[in-house]
Amino acid sequence: MNNMIKITDNEIFIEGIDVKELCEQYGTPLYVYSSKKIKENFRKVLVAGQKYYPNFKLFYAIKACNNPHVADLLTKEGTGIDAASVNEIKLAKLLGLSGDRIMFSGNFLSDEDLKEGFESGAIINLDDISLLPRLLSIGIPEIISFRINPGFGDSTVGEGVTTAGPKAKFGLHKNDVYDAYKRAKDAGIKRFGVHMMTGSCNLEPEYFIKITELLLDIIIPIFKRLQIEIDFIDLGGGLGIPYVDEEEPLDIDATMKGVSDKIKQKMEGFKLPQLYMEPARYFVGNAGVLIGKVHAIKNGYSDIVGTDISMNVLARPVMYDAYHHIYVRGKESAPRQSFGVCGQICENTDYWCRDRQLPKTIDEGDIIVIRDAGAYGFGMSYEYNGRLRAAEVLIENGKSKLIRKRETFEDMIRNIELSEEMNNNNLQIWQKELLI
Repeated sequence: MNNMIKITDNEIFIEGIDVKELCEQYGTPLYVYSSKKIKENFRKVLVAGQKYYPNFKLFYAIKACNNPHVADLLTKEGTGIDAASVNEIKLAKLLGLSGDRIMFSGNFLSDEDLKEGFESGAIINLDDISLLPRLLSIGIPEIISFRINPGFGDSTVGEGVTTAGPKAKFGLHKNDVYDAYKRAKDAGIKRFGVHMMTGSCNLEPEYFIKITELLLDIIIPIFKRLQIEIDFIDLGGGLGIPYVDEEEPLDIDATMKGVSDKIKQKMEGFKLPQLYMEPARYFVGNAGVLIGKVHAIKNGYSDIVGTDISMNVLARPVMYDAYHHIYVRGKESAPRQSFGVCGQICENTDYWCRDRQLPKTIDEGDIIVIRDAGAYGFGMSYEYNGRLRAAEVLIENGKSKLIRKRETFEDMIRNIELSEEMNNNNLQIWQKELLI
């Protein structure tokens, strides 16, 4: 079991705090993160990486959980930020980062994206050769990187998050890599990095060793031919966590040793580049839970547990058929039966768990805890059906604190522009009253 969760006499505690207490104080649905677990996860990767490859640096892919309180924990530990958009660059700057502590890895970027990315001073990692002329029309960066699709990718959480290979939208085809770096060199760029993002939530060290070798086999002959050095190799993310109890955790030590050995073997006789990785899920995935309540039990064509955890609050099960373990407070030792689990959205896709063994005695008012919800949980949530985003809480040194307020009706209508015909109706009155 995740060591931030403890079950004692059927009561569930998150870092020593009773989930009932959290519900009473903050309401549900509620995302709860462990500061201790986040830092523990980060240090595990950093120590293993620097053990085998001293010139090793981490970036946090902030899209996984973009709350600045969470990201601040990691940046204070020494991570940079991997930003997928200009707004994520702004988040990184809000945290005091700049320059080579920010990697800008957007895709299908607009001219405005490129301009703001260039002016930010971040390392720009281009997803396609077609972006280079547009970037050069804005300015010549000191360093450039290209994301390469080596033609292979894999994931334990579905094809939708396999970010390389023939079906992926990301990265240069290997046949375009030479041309991309030659054009960059000819334009006067002096320093060069290489980036790859091939999959998600992988749990086998051999996978990371294999993709590292694939990348090196593409880039080393090209860099030799162009007579340029590799400043850094960025292997992206993909470090996995077990969502299912039967899965074995990724052996980080073996992963980093294998990757380091492969780079040293392939680049023998050449200056070794810096090595970067961009974990996200590994840092925060198992450091967060989602707490909700049972609103109704429906016994019809099947037995369904209706909760306040809807697909707009936790999107992964609907998007990827992703598995999240469910605990029921006060009833974990009870006999089990099969239930479906759904939320309150008026879509049948919100029937997000069709067959789960849950306590037979589960009932209205019960508290449920969804495990491993720290990554791609709140960050992928949205407003729909008037159902709004959850609150977020951080537990640090045995105490909880609110780090994002629960959305309200006022938030839902805040940006509405009223037409002249609506001037005298109640919506304008509501807005004036609510937004004072």
